[in-house]
Amino acid sequence: MSLPDFDALFRGAGVTGWLYAADIDSGHEVGHRPDEPLPTASMFKVPLLVALCRQADAGLFDLSERVTVTDADRSPGPTGIAAMLDDVTISLRDLAYLMITVSDNTSADVLLGRVGFEAVNDMLAAFGLEGTRVTQTCRQLDDAMSADAGHGWPYLDAEDLARLSVLDPARTNRSTPRELARLFAMIWRDEAASAESCAWMRGVFNMQVWPHRLASGFPYDDVAVGGKTGTLPTLRGESGVVEYPDGRRYAVAVITRSFSTALNQPRADAAIGTAARMAVDHLRR
Repeated sequence: MSLPDFDALFRGAGVTGWLYAADIDSGHEVGHRPDEPLPTASMFKVPLLVALCRQADAGLFDLSERVTVTDADRSPGPTGIAAMLDDVTISLRDLAYLMITVSDNTSADVLLGRVGFEAVNDMLAAFGLEGTRVTQTCRQLDDAMSADAGHGWPYLDAEDLARLSVLDPARTNRSTPRELARLFAMIWRDEAASAESCAWMRGVFNMQVWPHRLASGFPYDDVAVGGKTGTLPTLRGESGVVEYPDGRRYAVAVITRSFSTALNQPRADAAIGTAARMAVDHLRR
């Protein structure tokens, strides 16, 4: 069976694309440059969530513990606590919920401060995910862009973009489509943490609010899509799991880089969902 023409799809949307999809239970797979290192943007919050749950499973802290997030703790971002004005007292569990469902940067940085880079990266190494590493907080990502470009958001000039270290996987949070999908498969198979923690994580990923990427390729009431988006200048991606009513489930990761520097590119967003659907259709055949 011939592979889908992913190149034609991505070119038509004005992007370069990378993809990996696998049947979680059979292991059958399809990929389009699936092992190329790429920046993860906010998808780094997935291994952070797993490491958080594993530490809670080990009794290092209770996810119901409440913390107060002040203005000094606030990291730049358009959603969640990052966009609020007042101090917030909230549980660690609900910080994790905000980190995933609305991609709240402040919640991610508070949790990363508790979990630690070393714990996240040691976990990834133990999982055999050698191409996936977390090296920067959201605040550090934002500071790096400002320093590299010499000014703050937005970054629309080609010369600015060429200087952004956050678009160089060697200098930022990074992974590959294959490894992002493998981590999601581990969560869905109860292998990433305890069965209770994995079930909770699946529920949180299924509550992500963004419907314009992976989910756009599966507009059916009986098909569930859970995942995590990631966005940087010219970079758009999402990794997650697609579950069909017949019980079959597919881990998918799609990342794109656009030729245009425009902030709003609905064709590029939609191409992520279309590519995922093409990959899953191929696996289902």
